[in-house]
Parts: sequence; C-alpha cells; structure tokens
Amino acid sequence: MSKMNSLYVSLLALVVAMVALGMCIHCCAQKQSLSVEETLNNNPEIIINAMQNYEQKMREQAAAEAQKLVEANLPALNNDPNTPFIGAADAETVLVEFFDFSCHFCHQVYPAVKKAAEANPDIKIVFKPLTFVAPISQYAAKAALAANEQGKFFDAYKAIFEFDGRPDEAKIDELVASTGVDMEKLKADMNSEKVNSALSGINDLAGKIQVNGVPALFLNGKQLQTIDEAEILRQIDAAK
Repeated sequence: MSKMNSLYVSLLALVVAMVALGMCIHCCAQKQSLSVEETLNNNPEIIINAMQNYEQKMREQAAAEAQKLVEANLPALNNDPNTPFIGAADAETVLVEFFDFSCHFCHQVYPAVKKAAEANPDIKIVFKPLTFVAPISQYAAKAALAANEQGKFFDAYKAIFEFDGRPDEAKIDELVASTGVDMEKLKADMNSEKVNSALSGINDLAGKIQVNGVPALFLNGKQLQTIDEAEILRQIDAAK
C-alpha cells in the first residue's frame, strides 16, 4: 500500500470513528438506535466532504512548503550569473521559466513568454532549461547555453521553439546557426565547464525548489498556476 493510500485509509477510519461517536451521543440522547452503516449509506457526503477537505488541506500545505523552498533559494532563482536572461539585470519584476526544448507544453507556453518579452522590455526574464523529456533535450539546452556566450541565447531559444517538428542534432545546429553565431566557438562552448556547470546548477535548483514538471513559471518568486497567455500577461501587469 502506498503512503497516500495509507493516509486515505487512516482518514476514512477516523471519519467512521467520529461518525460512530456522534451517533452514539445522539442516539443516547434520543434513546434511538442507528447503525454506522445506515448513517453512512444515508449520508455518503460525510465521507466525500471529509476527503475533499483533507485533499485541499494537503494541497495548501504542499504549496506553503514549496513556497518556503523558493524563498530560501530566491537569489539562485532570479539572479544566478550563469543563467541566461533578457531585460534589465536589476529589474523589479522577474519572470523565470523552467522548460525543456522537447516538452510539448513548453512549446504551447512559448508564445506567451515571447509576447511577455516583447510587451514588457522593462522586466527581466530568466531562462532555465532542463533536459529530462527526451535524449535530444540536453543537446538543445547546451546549444542554447553556448549561444548565450555570444549574446544569442534568446535568438537560439526562439529558433528552436519555432521549429515545427522533432529536431535532431543536425537540425538544432542549423537552427542555432541561423542566429548568426560562430559555430566553431559554439561547439567548443557546448562542452565547456561553464556550460556544463550552468546546466547542472539549473537541475540542482529545480530539485531544491521541487520543480517536478515543465513548464514552470515563477513571477517575483511565486509560481504561476497557468500557461494561458492572457493570464500570464495579466499577472505580469499586476506585478509591475
């Protein structure tokens, strides 16, 4: 039995026990006899409501714990010197995106990030590539991080995300080369200690703040619970 299932069983047992106690008190006062089974059959919402309340409390507790982890790692989230960004380094409004170039939902949220950059040149957007969705993810992430060494990260990011299909290494090279980078330097930088360290640092940070899926967007240190373009832009406007 899993830990979560054990919790559900324990909660169910507690609910039944509480119902039984309440029935006992009520029935003694009324001098009536009513079984726990009859009460639960007649009022199944007792268990449903208890389980829903429990799940809500667990979600709220998990969110609160996750937020504490984010706050404890805020400098690394917003201001890591090895992480690519666009906009002002000291901007008051900071949007951070954890993504994977092979992630379908990251491709869906890409237009919102691009629009946010175009509509809000006064904010800082930080890009943190992860590499767990597909084998090609690491090659793409390294290529983009290496392009950053030539001031071309955002161009490479856009080129890869705007490709319609599943690129292989040759296609990624072609897409990144279209941004005007020096490919000989890029190839060398892809295998450099700096790029490997940046990628490792992003992965470590994701683990520390419990980023378990992508895309994951953080605005001024709080995770956005949406990938809807209009809502993302609305929340950025509200934060500014």
